[in-house]
Amino acid sequence: MLAPRDATYAVALPAHSSGALASGGDNSVIDAEITTLDSGLRVVTTPIPTAQAASIAFFVGIGSRGEQPETNGLSHYIEHMLFKGTTRRPSAPDISEAIEGAGGQLNAYTSREVTCYWNNLPFEELATGIDVVADMLQHSVLDPEEIDRERTVVQQELRRSHDNPAAWVGELLGNAVFGDQPVGWPVGGSLETVEGMQRDAFIAHMQRFYTASNAVLSVSGNVEHARVVELANEHFTSLDGGEAPAAPDAREGLPEERVIIEEREIEQTNLVMATQCFGRRDPDRYALDVMNTVLGRGMSSRLFKEVRERRGLAYSVSSGVSRLRDIGTLAVSAGVTREHEEEALEVIVAELQRLVDEPVEPAELQRALDYVAGSMRLSQETARAVGQRYGNQLLMDGELETIEQTVEAIRAITATDVQAVAERVIGPRQYALAVVGPSASADRLDSILVA
Repeated sequence: MLAPRDATYAVALPAHSSGALASGGDNSVIDAEITTLDSGLRVVTTPIPTAQAASIAFFVGIGSRGEQPETNGLSHYIEHMLFKGTTRRPSAPDISEAIEGAGGQLNAYTSREVTCYWNNLPFEELATGIDVVADMLQHSVLDPEEIDRERTVVQQELRRSHDNPAAWVGELLGNAVFGDQPVGWPVGGSLETVEGMQRDAFIAHMQRFYTASNAVLSVSGNVEHARVVELANEHFTSLDGGEAPAAPDAREGLPEERVIIEEREIEQTNLVMATQCFGRRDPDRYALDVMNTVLGRGMSSRLFKEVRERRGLAYSVSSGVSRLRDIGTLAVSAGVTREHEEEALEVIVAELQRLVDEPVEPAELQRALDYVAGSMRLSQETARAVGQRYGNQLLMDGELETIEQTVEAIRAITATDVQAVAERVIGPRQYALAVVGPSASADRLDSILVA
C-alpha cells in the first residue's frame, strides 16, 4: 500500500549484491524504506551495502497513453528536452558532464505509462546524481531554438524505427491489437505530431503531469535512506503538488482491422501476432509468465523447437508478455521467408491451441518454473535493476513486491494453472497480426488465425 504522507516504513527485501548471502541470517535481507515527503513525492531506497554504485531513478506517471491525438509523442519529446539545459546548467554538455565527470552514466526512457530519468554513479557521488536529476526536472529552460533543433533528432529516431522492419512491425501491432486508442498509439508519436509541437504544449504537459504526487524517486545501492530523504527535501522544492489526471481506461476487444500488412521488397517477412490479455496486477499474471515461457522463451521453448529446430521455418521466433495497468498482450514474433510465412503462422497457432487443449507435462513445467524464477533473480543483479523495479512498482502499483514474493508465487504455479490461463487468454482465439515484408494477403492470413 501507499505510505501515508510524512511517514516512513520498511519492507524486508532479499539481498541482490555480490557478497550477500543467498539465504539465512540477518545478512540475507536488506530494508527498502519508503518516505512520502510533504509535497507528496514518494522516495524509496533499497540499500545494498556492498554495492559500489548509487543508482538514481525518477519516475513520472505519464507516457503515450495519457496524451491526446495531436500531442501523441509529447512525453517522449519532453524526455529528450530535459537533457538540453537548465537555468543552472544551460547546455546539454553541462548536464552530461556533471554526471560523466563524476564517473557515472545518465539516460531516460518513455513507455506507454511511464517516463523515467536515471543516472548511475559511484556511491560517494549520490548528492551529485540527485542534484542533477532534480535540476533537469524542475528547472529545464525548454528553449524554443533547442526545441526546434531537437525536433529533427526525434524525427530521425522515428525514421530509424520505420526503417527497421523488426521494430516497425511492433509499432503496427499496437494498432492491430488495440486500434485507435491511446494504448495503441506509438510512444514516439508520428513525424506529423512531432512537427506540430511547440513550447506552450511542453509547459502545459509538464504542469499537468510532472507533479510530486505523480512521481517516485527511487535510489538503490550503497546509500542510506535518511541521507536520500534529506537530499530529496533539499533539491525537490519546486514540483507542483497537484493530482495528475488519470489516463483513460483501455477499450477491450480487437479492432475491425486486426490484420495489418505493410508490403516491402525485402528478404525477410517480419510478423507479430498477439492476443489481448489482462493488466499488470491480475492474479493470473504468474501463471501467464510460466505459460509464456513454455511457449516461447529461450531455446527450450516449444516455438523454438518446433518452428526453428524441427521445421527450419525461421531463424528467430519467440513470445512475450506485456502488461499495462488495465490491459496487456501475449505476442509471438518471427522472422521468416515469404515461402514459409503461412506454414510458420499455422504452426504458431497450433502451438498456442495446444496449451489450451493439453496440460503441460511435469518435467516441462519444472523447467519453465526454474527458468522464470532464475531469470527473475538474475535480472536483479545490479543496483540499477533493483531501483528500477521498486520505483516502477511503487508508482504503478502503490506497493512493493519483493523478489522472494515473486519467486514464491511463480513456484506455486501448477499445470492446472497454466492450462486455465491459456484457456482464458488463448481460448477465445482472438488474434491480431502485423506483417512487414513480402506477404500473403490479409484475407489469407486471417483465415489461418481463425481456423
